[in-house]
Amino acid sequence: MLLAQALLTAVFVSLAGLFTTAAIGLRGGDISRHITYGIFSTMVTLLAHSMMMFYLIGKGKAVKDAMAEHSVDGDYYRRIAAARKPVFSIGAFAMAVTMTAAILGASVDTGVLPPIIHAYIAYGAIACNLAALKTELSALSASSRIVDEVNRALGS
Repeated sequence: MLLAQALLTAVFVSLAGLFTTAAIGLRGGDISRHITYGIFSTMVTLLAHSMMMFYLIGKGKAVKDAMAEHSVDGDYYRRIAAARKPVFSIGAFAMAVTMTAAILGASVDTGVLPPIIHAYIAYGAIACNLAALKTELSALSASSRIVDEVNRALGS
């Protein structure tokens, strides 16, 4: 449970960083701070979502192993796999859009791309990350319930 809380904290920190970066960019003027926050927030976002995916993979493997080791019948593994499946698609998409916004930010800095394109993609990245957070919260909640059910089936 502690690891799940740490992962959610990382996702919230990444979102706060993305919002802060957007606010600094909207005000204009302090481009170096906008770039620094943008790079940092992008890296934290990538770390948070990828670690969330690995955590959910580990939860699924733990359930599968416990079921095999103790000969537990049921659809626990199928349910946990179904709960985590949406996280991989929306999480990967959120990471891709966030990276795209960061990369296109460099194009704005060099004058190759107008700032409005970078801004729209950055706002899209924030929206995608909010959707990923919602999906991750749902998956964490479902996987926690399933693990509790498996523990009860094991008599723990």
